[in-house]
Amino acid sequence: MATNAAFYIFQYLLSNILTVIFACRWRKRFDVNLALIFLIVNISNLGFMLFYMSQDLPQAVMANKISYMGGCFLPMLVVFLGLRLCRIKVPKWMKGVMCGVSMIMYAGVLTTGILPIYYKTVKYEIKDGIVYLSKEYTAFHTMFNVVLFAYFVGGSVILIYTFIKKKDVSHKIVALLLIPFLLCLFGFWVSKFRISFDLMPQLYNISLVIYLVIMEKIGMYDIVDTGIEALTEEGDTGFISLDRRLNYIGSNETAERILPDLTRVQIDTCIKDYQLFSDTLIHWIDEFTDADEDGVIKDQFNYEANGRYYYVNVSILMDRKRPVGYQIFFMDNTKERQYVEKIRNYNDDLQKEVEEKTAHIVDMHNRLVLGMATMVESRDNSTGGHVRRTSDLVRMLVGKIEEDLERDVKEEIDEDIESRLNEEGITGEKPVHAYFMDVIKAAPMHDLGKIAVDDSILRKPGRFEPWEFEEMKKNASEGARIVNEILKDTDDKVFHHIAENVAHFHHERWDGSGYPKGLKGKAIPLEARIMAIADVYDALVSKRVYKEKMSFEKADGIIMEGMGTQFDKQLQKYYVAARPEFEAYYMGLDENEEPGKEELCQ
Repeated sequence: MATNAAFYIFQYLLSNILTVIFACRWRKRFDVNLALIFLIVNISNLGFMLFYMSQDLPQAVMANKISYMGGCFLPMLVVFLGLRLCRIKVPKWMKGVMCGVSMIMYAGVLTTGILPIYYKTVKYEIKDGIVYLSKEYTAFHTMFNVVLFAYFVGGSVILIYTFIKKKDVSHKIVALLLIPFLLCLFGFWVSKFRISFDLMPQLYNISLVIYLVIMEKIGMYDIVDTGIEALTEEGDTGFISLDRRLNYIGSNETAERILPDLTRVQIDTCIKDYQLFSDTLIHWIDEFTDADEDGVIKDQFNYEANGRYYYVNVSILMDRKRPVGYQIFFMDNTKERQYVEKIRNYNDDLQKEVEEKTAHIVDMHNRLVLGMATMVESRDNSTGGHVRRTSDLVRMLVGKIEEDLERDVKEEIDEDIESRLNEEGITGEKPVHAYFMDVIKAAPMHDLGKIAVDDSILRKPGRFEPWEFEEMKKNASEGARIVNEILKDTDDKVFHHIAENVAHFHHERWDGSGYPKGLKGKAIPLEARIMAIADVYDALVSKRVYKEKMSFEKADGIIMEGMGTQFDKQLQKYYVAARPEFEAYYMGLDENEEPGKEELCQ
């Protein structure tokens, strides 16, 4: 008997050891049924040990009642665990019925030795040193066997169905769950035969070992639990929990390192009582709870602390699908920010280098155009400088127009500019400024057409004869053609069009008496109207080999008289505003310049 009892003592101690291992490996997201299985197995094995150590009938009956706890409740708990792990939902009332049936069965077992409900009679025997209970069964015991068998069969069917049909459940876990079912079914069948010892305690412990393996598998396959644990254990992810009234529930060490003031907050106190968090926690929660007019909720923020950058995410804290508060996560994204910053700096440096090279190329282009214009100008009787001077005058004139526009002075000229911008398709942060910069760049190209005029006409020292002037007027159309050839491959189509207009139409007159097309009024492009004022003004005030320079007063009188006939009347106020700058500019120049003939003939 001592040897037999030692076997059950060992099994009881083994189940205790396995339970301690389970407790050490426990995770809060594990199914409670798993913990109950370990608890019930320990109680049942205690009953088996006490039974084989009993000295009389009352002791044996009491131990039998304890050991029966496993038979009554373990099948139900194993089925519950299987349903949970196989992700099969059953109505709560069905679980309630199963619990009720198990408790009724155990209540019948508890009547042993008191009422003839589970056993009619029970006798205590010891044969060959082994304890036996001779029992006469009742219909209630038969019902117990039927329910027990139904649990075994039902659980096995659930696992087999899951293994075959469901793809969202680990088949390894399902296969492991099936083993305890088969072991218990085997033990139940063997117990019907009168043998020298009971296998159930050993089969229970084998099942516990399998459940420990299942527990490790659950921990690995539970993505949510594994992910949260990995995040919080890495040391660079923090979290803070608040209830619905913003009372502080708790946080991890990482969050306290990011927000050191958390260590001063008492659990269950409202964070709104701490002004320290007005720009952080309170602000984030307010932003999260206040959707914008489009219904968009802001739940992502950036935060910097101790030289590190954090991505902050605010979400609802849930408890069994019920919102109970707020969860704030801090995820360290310093490396990503530093990487992005390096990329940004690299792009900025690259952009700067491209802009410098582009500016260099543009400068070379402008110098080539200016050189070409100067070379063309050198064929004239002029002593030079007309191209440079007219370009400077255009710059001064458009500067006054831009100043006026910046003051929001809306007149017809503004509408004219807007229509030109729409026509050219100019876009950007400062489209008006971009337009005027193109006009300034185009100014040196206005007389390129002179290259097509015969030297005998171009270099004639006196006034042109009518037929000579007709030949001279061809320079406008030729200028447009030459500009088109020079710029036809440029990507800047807007500048191409403006430069061509300046060369082609700067001799047109507001009243329609100009050339080469006889355009009138606003049919003349705005850039050409601006160029016309600068071109004529320089011709009037500059010295030439056959005339002295005209006084500023006389030149101004001619320009003002031409407003509304030769020039655009709407440009008059800008000319008047720029006139002091014109005069100061010419006062600083050398007196060695001569007007071109075509300007004098207009």
